Amino acid sequence: MRLNFSEADRDRVTAAVAEAEKATDGEIVTIVARRSDAYHDAGLHWAIGVVFLALSVAAAFPRQFRALCSWLLQSWEHDVEDWKLLTVLLGLLILKFLVVRYALAWMPLRMALTPKATKARRVRRRAITLFRAVAQGRTRGRTGVLIYLSLDEHRAELVADAAINAKVAPEVWGDAMAALVDGVRAGRTAEGMADAVRQVGAILALHFPATGDNPNELPDRLILL
Repeated sequence: MRLNFSEADRDRVTAAVAEAEKATDGEIVTIVARRSDAYHDAGLHWAIGVVFLALSVAAAFPRQFRALCSWLLQSWEHDVEDWKLLTVLLGLLILKFLVVRYALAWMPLRMALTPKATKARRVRRRAITLFRAVAQGRTRGRTGVLIYLSLDEHRAELVADAAINAKVAPEVWGDAMAALVDGVRAGRTAEGMADAVRQVGAILALHFPATGDNPNELPDRLILL
């Protein structure tokens, strides 16, 4: 699915990065992704959970399950044979597994049923992976920062290089990330990202002011995944 960013939106964020970096030797990278993971395991876990639930119900109510089997088989017998019971049970379990598995192939439902903690961990992991790929150790002073937004999870992450982490506590970035999230909620994603860039740039300027001889080592343009 293509991200809904116009050329003007991209230019707005790119310009904010370029402007923020004028006052600091720090480097800011911005990335926006549709989502950070496919969450196939979440769909699988729900399908397996439904299977175990069905087994538990059959074990807890054996008489009712026998009656159900007798009805399904249209049997005139008072006691359905064990092999028939097990065959019906197996068929029902397979059916339930497939129904849930394929229902959760619809991404909005899969995302809704994925725990928030799982989504938070996946977004953080993806942000760190991308940071290592595009920013970590790629600046002379180890002063790279990644601002990462994952839209479907409604989460944003900031990952900074070693020199920045040594001087700036994680909670200092809170207002910048709040500005980004507020912008997304209001339907102004590009403006929210630009606001976050400006605030991050101001923090970097306090700790890593521009020295005048620091080249532009990381891309200013907004990266869309």
